[in-house]
Amino acid sequence: MIGLAVLVAETIGLGTLPNPAQAVFGFLTAFLLLAGTMVFNDIQDVQVDRVNSPDRPIPSGKVTMRQAYGLSIVFSALALISSLVLGIFTFLTALVALALMAYYNTHGKKAGLLGNVVVSFNVALPFFFGGLAVNSLRPLLFIFFLLAFLANTAREVAKGIADVAGDSSKGVMTIAVTQGPKRAAELAAAFFVVAVLLSFLVPIFDQRVSLFYYPIVVLADFGFLYSSYKLIRDPTATTVRKVKSQVLVWMLLGLVGFFVGGIPAL
Repeated sequence: MIGLAVLVAETIGLGTLPNPAQAVFGFLTAFLLLAGTMVFNDIQDVQVDRVNSPDRPIPSGKVTMRQAYGLSIVFSALALISSLVLGIFTFLTALVALALMAYYNTHGKKAGLLGNVVVSFNVALPFFFGGLAVNSLRPLLFIFFLLAFLANTAREVAKGIADVAGDSSKGVMTIAVTQGPKRAAELAAAFFVVAVLLSFLVPIFDQRVSLFYYPIVVLADFGFLYSSYKLIRDPTATTVRKVKSQVLVWMLLGLVGFFVGGIPAL
């Protein structure tokens, strides 16, 4: 999905589809960068995962630590090379993203909400990166960046509810650990609601938004509101695991809405 977000951002920036090189290297940069940092995240999380998710690749023994380190380094290096093909500014942006995720995986994770913000910044970064890749930072991209940032921050806060036992044992200070699952659910729902409200203000910042933006984004908005309701009603690990998957669907729908809304010809 993060690779697709770059393609969407490139299309929005240009107002048409990017050329093959921009599309391929833009997608690969985001895809490989996230793959590398997610593997590194699993390496750092191995002790927590032994409690929360013992069936995951490393704690289950399906992948060794040495193999995981190798994968993380290879994926990250390929991502940086791919970003350099697009230009020096895209390379520097990818380098910043990699540094932020390295900070998160080694230190920031224990910072709770700050860690959630770092992750969400990187998840939303493709909208900025895609604009840089095609040399067209259209204002609409910054609005979509903000919407993606808010929605993913909500998801990150909610995820902490399902991981309270492991996080507590490792000193990871999520909102769910420090203030309880109910407060975490309320905060996550608040972020979702703010994102929903802001989605209707998009035309104020860019009047070239296609009318096809609305039906798809409204459907995604209803999904976010539904997931918010489920979280507040039952802030338990079982509900959160379901909501985590649901939110990815709503985010994908939103991405489709951003795509069709960002092409004036539609």
